[in-house]
Amino acid sequence: MPTTPDSLPLSRPLDSAALRRAAAPLTVAVDARSRSRLDRGRRFFHGLRHDDSGAARPIYGATTGFGALVGYAGRPDEADQCDNTLAHLGAGQGPDLPQEICRAALLLRTRSLAQGLSGVSAEVVDRLAAMFATTFCPAVPRYGSVGASGDLIPLAYATQALRGRGHAYLDGHRMPADRALTAAGLRPLALDGRDALALVNGTSVTTAALALARDAVRTAHRSLTTLTCLLADLLGCDPGFLDDDLLRAHGHPGAAMTGARMRETLDGLRPSGTRPLQEPYSIRCAPQLLGAAEDALGYVDGVVTADLAGVSDNPLFFPGDGGGDGLGDDPRDGDGGDGGRAGKVVHGGNFFGQPAAFAADLLASVTAQLGNLAERQLDLLTDPARNGGLPPMLATAPGLQHGLQGVQLAATAFVAEIRRNATPAGMQSLPTNLHNQDVVPFGTQAALRSYDMAELLGLLTGSLALGLRQAAHVGARRPTAARCAELLDTLAAAIPPVDPDRPLDADVRAAARLLATHVSP
Repeated sequence: MPTTPDSLPLSRPLDSAALRRAAAPLTVAVDARSRSRLDRGRRFFHGLRHDDSGAARPIYGATTGFGALVGYAGRPDEADQCDNTLAHLGAGQGPDLPQEICRAALLLRTRSLAQGLSGVSAEVVDRLAAMFATTFCPAVPRYGSVGASGDLIPLAYATQALRGRGHAYLDGHRMPADRALTAAGLRPLALDGRDALALVNGTSVTTAALALARDAVRTAHRSLTTLTCLLADLLGCDPGFLDDDLLRAHGHPGAAMTGARMRETLDGLRPSGTRPLQEPYSIRCAPQLLGAAEDALGYVDGVVTADLAGVSDNPLFFPGDGGGDGLGDDPRDGDGGDGGRAGKVVHGGNFFGQPAAFAADLLASVTAQLGNLAERQLDLLTDPARNGGLPPMLATAPGLQHGLQGVQLAATAFVAEIRRNATPAGMQSLPTNLHNQDVVPFGTQAALRSYDMAELLGLLTGSLALGLRQAAHVGARRPTAARCAELLDTLAAAIPPVDPDRPLDADVRAAARLLATHVSP
């Protein structure tokens, strides 16, 4: 398929914006560079299946059993070997994964296969690319992956749905997969053993969930940075805690960077002169906390970038530096070579999701501390002993009205849930698979857990934003910094004051969505 300005060529590295785009119909282009890689890799794979004597060469998954049963011969028929790969992996349980994760995972899988190192046919990648032009999405249960030999069980469900087995979604409606394929105008995938194994033997679900969670936490981090400025302005705080010399002396780049952003947002702030000499830590230490989060997110960014660009599969097939018989140049190169490097098939562990597991665990810690900050700032704002004399719970008539009391209670529950889920997963290895997988990273659990936590963090920022909007209604001063005044006006235009009491669940969600747009980079 030729590329267009709106299409996504598979020869280019992905970013998380592409993963988000994949939630809706998207044109994915198997460009000439990708097709060349695929064809060379497939020829090389077929050339390896038999040596000059015609004897079959053992290749994991193509000629063998799977996992702990690698020492046994696989099924001789290629279509049967596909079923041999997939049938036993139909053991997942639990609710379906969010569709945005499933489609993002399949985009990652498609791009990984298109690098030509997996030995799959171009037809498989063509059919995957065609799926993205529709709303088709496999129904994939949440539980079952240990993230060690890739995301075997969830990706097996996705692959089976693309074969017309199991269930899938079309236009958001769950139905049998064969019916969804027909309605979408797609044909069921036909696979051999190598194709099937390549589709399931990678960390695509883990990476997709981590990348989407990272984006959500970054959005919440930017929101909380801006909301902290609005809180400081509404209360009339002295901005000395953001002093450039002070933060540079701290020695951490994230704190200096965050302080610079906050000073820019608070440009024009006039202190009220009525605040204490030293603010509570939820204000005074905000640049240090938010800055440390920025530094930690930088590490997560690096892992996500590497995983989006990498190839996760086993084995990998590396054609040599010359020849036209399937032992050609490296499929990642765009043209032929004239060297003499021999081709090789390498059995290894590029499906082991430890980098993503560590990154997701760090992301969970960041999420928990950002949640703590948002909840403490909301608590400060609703407490008349610390909020500059505003009414308790920001109620217009305390006792007759209860203002933000329900929102503050819910925020406490959100923080408790985040903390409960922040326990690291990446070091909780359990041996499995007859000790073939004797150490596992649990990256899938870590990433999906971080995805859930990020949603709660967004609700906490929405809760704080609602509190700041209400504070202005019940007597807080007009912000003196232009950017803070602009944010408050945006919130006030979108969310009515709580006067009288009303259910606020939808308002919290609306505030979170508004912040995501207002503070986008």
